[in-house]
Amino acid sequence: GKTTTGWHTYGKTEVGQAWKVSDGALYLDAKNKKEGQGGDITTNEEYGNFHLKLEWKISKNGNSGIIFFVKEDLSKYPASYNTGPEMQVLDNDGHADGKINKHRAGDLYDLIASSSEPVHPVGEWNQVEIISNNGKLDFKMNGKNIVSTTIWDAQWNSMVAGSKFKTMPGFAIYKSGKIALQDHGDEVWYRNIEIKKL
Repeated sequence: GKTTTGWHTYGKTEVGQAWKVSDGALYLDAKNKKEGQGGDITTNEEYGNFHLKLEWKISKNGNSGIIFFVKEDLSKYPASYNTGPEMQVLDNDGHADGKINKHRAGDLYDLIASSSEPVHPVGEWNQVEIISNNGKLDFKMNGKNIVSTTIWDAQWNSMVAGSKFKTMPGFAIYKSGKIALQDHGDEVWYRNIEIKKL
């Protein structure tokens, strides 16, 4: 929340100007961004087994996401979501995706709905964790475990084949990758970002 060091816009070397550091948070200034100033921001480093903790806050009617196992290869993958699964960040009550199963805040986007919805109202911070360790994936939100699954097994592959990602051959096949914060065109804030390699 002090600088954008350690991050860059997907497919570029610097962080787009629409991503700003304000009040200890990384903030997407979607209202004032000009063409080419946004985009998903991506960690410089790749992570395999990891424990990510952060807090997010979304704007009214807003949409964003935390994407992981991102393989940054523009020759094959024009966007971070072509390879990386996502924890959804959303205003459930205001955004149209809130009406879609597996598209709500905390869901493993389009794959698994969260078991409960301990999400705070728009404008309030949510503390989340993504833990990936030897194929076991867990999502936590505001202290509650909301998603637990195994990745890369036959059941996982079947789930991906039944999702919107079935036409993306690179989706969720990499066992290490970068972490991205999504620019979905709406104002969003992230803070207290901590990651530990496991």
